[in-house]
Amino acid sequence: MVDTAARETRTVIRGTLYRGHEGMWSWVLHRITGIAIYFFLLVHVLDTATVRLDPEIYNTVMGAYKTPLMGLGEAGLVAAIIFHALNGLRIILVDYTKWGTRYQKVMFYVVLALWVVLMAGFLPRHLAHVFAG
Repeated sequence: MVDTAARETRTVIRGTLYRGHEGMWSWVLHRITGIAIYFFLLVHVLDTATVRLDPEIYNTVMGAYKTPLMGLGEAGLVAAIIFHALNGLRIILVDYTKWGTRYQKVMFYVVLALWVVLMAGFLPRHLAHVFAG
């Protein structure tokens, strides 16, 4: 019995502590979506500021945004915002409820399911608008 206890205390974890489970993917996706939203906001503030410099420059910038590629970028932005918001609510529940840590994996899948449902409602209308001209 002592030998087993001694072996357990000498166990060394090698490599990363993240093993690719729900908690890790939630963390990674939350950081990626947060950074993407930050850079969108930075560009948004800069391109909106051009209206004070010269309205013609602003109109040119806005015209460049009316392309199918930018429409796909908008869809990606909405996807990032929805996931980030839902996962943020999940994080609040994990941090501030007694039962949150017990159900954090289930809540991650609920976040993904809600994200799919919301994106399924958004994407057809948005992409029809983007590619319709």
